[in-house]
Amino acid sequence: MDKTLFKVPKMDCSAEENLIRMKLENLSSVYDLNFDLSRREVTVFHEGQLEQIEKSIRDLNLGGKMLSTGPTEQPGQTVITENKNQRKVLLAVLFINFAFFVIEMTTGLISRSMGLVADSLDMLADSIVYGLSLFAVGGTLMRKKRIARLAGYFQITLAVIGFLEVLRRFFGAENLPDFSTMIFVSVLALIANSICLYLLQQSKSKEEAHIKASMIFTSNDVIINLGVIAAGFLVSWLDSNRPDLIIGAIVFVVVIHGAVRILRLGK
Repeated sequence: MDKTLFKVPKMDCSAEENLIRMKLENLSSVYDLNFDLSRREVTVFHEGQLEQIEKSIRDLNLGGKMLSTGPTEQPGQTVITENKNQRKVLLAVLFINFAFFVIEMTTGLISRSMGLVADSLDMLADSIVYGLSLFAVGGTLMRKKRIARLAGYFQITLAVIGFLEVLRRFFGAENLPDFSTMIFVSVLALIANSICLYLLQQSKSKEEAHIKASMIFTSNDVIINLGVIAAGFLVSWLDSNRPDLIIGAIVFVVVIHGAVRILRLGK
C-alpha cells in the first residue's frame, strides 16, 4: 500500500473535491481518499498506478502536483478502524434482516398476507445487500460502486416478480389474511428496522456508496412496515383482502424507487 500526498491549489470547496473523487474513484488501485480543504491537499491510498493517478489529477487543471509518496503499512489508522466498525454494523443489520426474512415469510404464508410476504422478500434483498457491502469493506472505491449497482438491479428484479404475484392474487380467489398476525409481526419488523437505521446512521462511513445503499434500503423498510400495519387494520375494518394486496403493490413500487436511487449511487 502506498500513500501519496498531492497539493491542489485550486481546490477551494467541495465542488473541486467531488471532481477529484469522480476522477479517481474509477481507478482500481485507489483504496481511499483523504481531503484537507484548508490546506488544499488530498492524500491518496493506493496500490501502484501512481503515474495514472498523477495524470488524472493534472487533467483536472486545478494546479495539482505531487508533494510526496511512499509505502505505508496501513492506509491510516482511522481507515482501519472505520473498516472494522463497518463490519460490525453490517453484520448486525445482516443478522436482523435475515432473521426477519424468515419470520415474515413464515408468518406471511401462514396468515395468507401478501404484505408480509412482500416485506419478507424485501428483507431478503436487504440481507443480500448487506452481505455484498461486507464484501466491499476495505475494498476499492470502484468495487463499492459496482456493488451499489448490483444491489439496485437485484431490487428491481425482485420488485417485478413481486408485483406479478400481487396481480395474480388480485384476480384470483384468495382467503382473507390474518390481520392480527400482519399487525403484530410488522410492529416487530418496524422496531428491528429502526434499530438497523440507527446503527447505519451512526457509522462514520455513511457517505460511502455501499453504506448509503444500505441506509436507503432500511429507510424504505420503515415506510413499508408502517404501510403493512395500516393494511392490517383496514383488512379488519373492511373485511376484505384488497388492502393487503394494495400495500403489497405499493411495497414493490417503493422498492423500485429505492433501486433507482441505488443505481444513481453506482454511477
